[in-house]
Amino acid sequence: MPAPPPPPPEPSRHPSWPHRALDVAGLRRSGVRPLPFRQFVLKVHSRCNLACTYCYVYRGADHSWRDRPPRVPDRVVRRAARRIADHAAAHGLDAVHLNFHGGEPLLAGAAFLAECAATVRAAVRARAPGCAVHASLQTNATLLTDRALAVLAAADIRIGVSLDGGSAALNGRRITHAGRPAWPAAARGLRRLSARPDSWAGILCTIDLESDPVEVYESLAALRPPALDLLLPHATWSSPPPGTSPAREATPYADWLITAFDHWLARRPAGPPVRIFREIIGLLLGLPGQAEAVGTSPLVAVVIDTDGSIEQVDSLKTAYAGAPATGLDVFRHSFDEALDHPGIAARQLGPDALPDACRNCPVGEVCGGGNYAHRYRPDTGFRNRSVYCADLYRLIRHVAVRLGETACGPGARTGPDRL
Repeated sequence: MPAPPPPPPEPSRHPSWPHRALDVAGLRRSGVRPLPFRQFVLKVHSRCNLACTYCYVYRGADHSWRDRPPRVPDRVVRRAARRIADHAAAHGLDAVHLNFHGGEPLLAGAAFLAECAATVRAAVRARAPGCAVHASLQTNATLLTDRALAVLAAADIRIGVSLDGGSAALNGRRITHAGRPAWPAAARGLRRLSARPDSWAGILCTIDLESDPVEVYESLAALRPPALDLLLPHATWSSPPPGTSPAREATPYADWLITAFDHWLARRPAGPPVRIFREIIGLLLGLPGQAEAVGTSPLVAVVIDTDGSIEQVDSLKTAYAGAPATGLDVFRHSFDEALDHPGIAARQLGPDALPDACRNCPVGEVCGGGNYAHRYRPDTGFRNRSVYCADLYRLIRHVAVRLGETACGPGARTGPDRL
């Protein structure tokens, strides 16, 4: 039997290690139980064929990918599959989501992804026969050949695409390692994918203030995805969002998103839904949230890296080197042990993990402090307001007013508190 990989490095000893004082054992004794993981992000390849100028993985503070296998070894896949199956069986789960990520996951090959999905499904079927495994991958679309699409479709693996827009001009920041535009290859892949609408999972688009929000939305809608999401660029208080400063009073990201929201709302029901807008509307109406960007729903996602390390979500890489690390791996630890990691436990506490400023805010329950990674300060860790606090506040108030006007007519006195 092959020897397991060496243990991953110990979690960062950075003085702002997230929620280092959280008493997880005390919480468990008081009856606070964690929610099981339902989303398992398997890193199948730690390298990428693009060199996007804003990439937080390869241009951020954490460079742990350099010390990990380029492609996930078979032994890691088999062990991760068994751990996922055990977790599903222990918690009586009826479904789990298996997401293939990288780098660029298609560098591992479509056939290999199909084998990985089959391995996980076989393990879950043996240990938790009532649990379905929904598989997907997130790709830059440049390697989507007809053959790859056929293999992925046969393996029931849906495809999500990362883009900055639906044209060459909007994707200028997505380039190859040689500095050439990635759009021509991505466009070919998208044309092939559009012929297989059942394989579409959706589009993720990171906001660029230099791009026109209506043009971005319309160009992406023209690709006819089932859904899309508009993402705030990953940033922290020590590394502020592009085009801003820590002391800023303006809200350029709210301005951008409000323009996009008003356009999207005006053309409904035509065009694809936008996740962040639907999430905010649902939260304003009292529905449970399902997104990481807003709301206080507990985190139910965990990452397995190519060496078998169990980690928190990748967005933490923007904070500091080692921020996603847990010190756990699939060879020596169960996913239940990962649920007791202070960083993961803190993200299941909802409003209790937020600072007083967020808990006392009229949009706090909707905003939820924003993306966890965006709260980071070197001196105080993650228990802070989001670096996008002002943008989120203005956006949510605007959506609340428009929602009230839609329901009650123009000029209606509405807001998050009244809703």
